[in-house]
Amino acid sequence: MKRTTKAAAALLTAVLATACAQGSATRDTGTAPDGKVTLRYFTFSAAPDHVADLDTIVAAFEKENPRIDVVVETAPFADYFTKLQTSIAGNTAPDTFELNYENFVTYASAGSLLDLGTAAAGDDYQPSVYAAESLKAFTHGGKQFALPASFSTVVLFYNKSLFDAAGLPAPTADWTWAEEKAAAAKLTDKKKGVYGDFQPVQFFEFYKTLKQAGGEFLTADGKKTAFNSPEGVKAATWLVDKVGNTMPTEAEIGGTADYDTNLFKSGKLAMWHNGIWQFAGMADAPFEWDVVVEPGDQTKASAVFHNAIAASATTKHPAEAWAWSRFLTSSQTAATTRIKASWELPPISDQATLAGYLDNTAKPANRQAVFDSLASIALPPVIARQQEMQDAMTEELSNAAAGRKSVQQALTDAAATIDGLLG
Repeated sequence: MKRTTKAAAALLTAVLATACAQGSATRDTGTAPDGKVTLRYFTFSAAPDHVADLDTIVAAFEKENPRIDVVVETAPFADYFTKLQTSIAGNTAPDTFELNYENFVTYASAGSLLDLGTAAAGDDYQPSVYAAESLKAFTHGGKQFALPASFSTVVLFYNKSLFDAAGLPAPTADWTWAEEKAAAAKLTDKKKGVYGDFQPVQFFEFYKTLKQAGGEFLTADGKKTAFNSPEGVKAATWLVDKVGNTMPTEAEIGGTADYDTNLFKSGKLAMWHNGIWQFAGMADAPFEWDVVVEPGDQTKASAVFHNAIAASATTKHPAEAWAWSRFLTSSQTAATTRIKASWELPPISDQATLAGYLDNTAKPANRQAVFDSLASIALPPVIARQQEMQDAMTEELSNAAAGRKSVQQALTDAAATIDGLLG
């Protein structure tokens, strides 16, 4: 599953400049004569499937905070960031809003977000309620500009029945690339149409495997690429060498939608790198399967896709925005509602609250791997021309996988293109 950044930083800069040009546009403070505050919250993940779940969380918050009314506004992901940018430009930004990681970096860099650490002054807030790496992901310049609300992660699915039939031990959390490669080779039987492994050769897998190999995508200052390195060659080779050996070629896949999903569910794929959003669809697979944290090389690193709650730098109600952000991201009501509804997962540390998810008898059995993946997170690199960077990286990796270029040449060409996007 690809996650793409729909909002370019260039557009954000333009709308912020427009906002400055408009001067001091007036805005309703959201405070009634009786002192009651109306707080606006804008979200993309609630609609259309989880509006009722969000209503449950809002009702619980308002019961605990009777002087605050939360007004929910929704938009589909495809339109969400355009609308959010427009509201910032018009000085009508919602008090609080949802951000994915890539857009968080863009908005924090632009100065559009409230420092929640300042807003929390005097509160009994304990950072330890969150998974440490998830909380850290939403800091910028040493300040907490958003709180992690939900996450989904990529894990290694495996067909236990195929492993058992081959007399091989199941993957474990200690596995390395070498062990995955060896098992994949033994489990591949092309005459029967059975493949040992499937890992997409694309940007989203490369930045993660690059970290697993000990490399970095960008230099520390973000001004130049750093992936055209021995670690980068190792990571790209790890992906490319699977193609035609332990996984199908691009020609064999032939552009078929959900090819890997269907291959795994049909029992003809032993290992599959994919996200926890696939759990529901695999529930009725006619064989035994489970998941583990993905193998690493020099280190472990898991791709984790976060959504977070931020507050506008211009909100008239920073204390109330903080209270709502905190409740929506860490309260027991919010966590249990998300778990019950399968509305992604809350990145919290309280194992008792997570028990409803971990004790679920539905497959997979090893649900703990989902949370273990948070121990070492590979965050995607973020630049102004995000989509162009992603596309350029995927194109060059595809060239290497198809034999049109060597791995080294593909990385050299990708670095040249992406360095041009950074300039």
